[in-house]
Amino acid sequence: MSSEPTLGPVEHADVVVVGAGPGGAAAAAHLAARGYDVIVLEKDRFPRDKVCGDGLTPRVVKELLDLGLTDEANGRVDGWATQRGLRIHGGTTAMELPWPELDDWPGWGATATRKVFDETLARHAQSRGAELFEGVAATGPVWRDQTESRVAGVSWRDGDGREGQVRAPVVVAADGAGGPLAKHLGSPRRSERPMAVAARTYYRSPRADDDWISSFLDLTDAQGNLLSGYGWVFPLDDGTINVGLGLLSTSKEFRSVSYRKLLSSWATGLADEFGTTEANRTDRVRSGPIPMGFNRTPLHQRGVLLVGDSGGMVNPFNGEGISYAMEAAALAADVIDGAMATKRTSDLDRYDQLLRQRWGGYYTLGKVFAELVGNPQVMHICTTYGMPYRPLMELVFKLMAHLTDRSPSDTKDVIVNTLQRLAPAA
Repeated sequence: MSSEPTLGPVEHADVVVVGAGPGGAAAAAHLAARGYDVIVLEKDRFPRDKVCGDGLTPRVVKELLDLGLTDEANGRVDGWATQRGLRIHGGTTAMELPWPELDDWPGWGATATRKVFDETLARHAQSRGAELFEGVAATGPVWRDQTESRVAGVSWRDGDGREGQVRAPVVVAADGAGGPLAKHLGSPRRSERPMAVAARTYYRSPRADDDWISSFLDLTDAQGNLLSGYGWVFPLDDGTINVGLGLLSTSKEFRSVSYRKLLSSWATGLADEFGTTEANRTDRVRSGPIPMGFNRTPLHQRGVLLVGDSGGMVNPFNGEGISYAMEAAALAADVIDGAMATKRTSDLDRYDQLLRQRWGGYYTLGKVFAELVGNPQVMHICTTYGMPYRPLMELVFKLMAHLTDRSPSDTKDVIVNTLQRLAPAA
């Protein structure tokens, strides 16, 4: 773009989106494509980084395809790569599990760094007509009246200290796990829902062209003690690999461990296979929180819809949140479109209801899973005795990746769908 747009003291829009990560950018793209005036506020400037594994499951690939980002989804653009499936390591077993061939989901996954991925989606939203303002942080909601019964937009501050407001009848809060809007609304974190912390860094590696992403279910510290976490190695298009690990809040080590030291120690043990030496490391170790299983509710309140990490939408089974942010964004656009037609704020409540119907039972299963593997011996027993049996691991893979057909003919899909239907909604 030839010149950067500037916000006036008071701007007006149909919808203001706070945060231009995957959820915010996707919501803006969907809404702008429907003809709405959308303003997006992003506190950082692109390209900007985020702690993440950089892995894009078939659920993410589907959202990219739905947005028209076909070349990116197929790895035909610099910075994007595709993979056949997951190489899972547990106990003494390593097994390659292709992404399932399904009617409802693509049969491949992809990888892209968050610097590439997030900016691609944000620029795509701009190309559809959304106005993006970078380096502008939302500071809180603007209320319609003193009763604070209905949002009327958000206040903002930029890097030069300028302040103002964007007035809009609907706000999409996609401002991350530590975002201010949910806190201003009085939506506390639900302590009974799982949390995790992830740490990751990058290495130059001869395995950067791997057709498989790798997951490690047995995680140990420098003394060989089992930890209730998981590790990953994801190949990227630029000759590097993303190497990281996550620890669940159900682990006794959750608050005491040094994530930087743990990751460095664990990566050193992979050096023979992946080249993860200190000489090959290209970035510092960074860590960040992973809010899981709807850990902030309600997901709609007084005209503000929570999307992605702001609503704790990460999958408790595998720590993946991009697909859920993007799927929630598409649903938010549908619900907002309907509420704009009726001009009833109460119609936005459908967003919360539909998301709980869609994922609530599955997230409840994930909460049980997180509690079980909080004891690393449980995970060790499961991997030692379960990993050698391929049909069982294919079932577990579908469950953990949340990949089944809605109208299945496969027995494994029927089992997973039945489990999440019977589980009470989170």
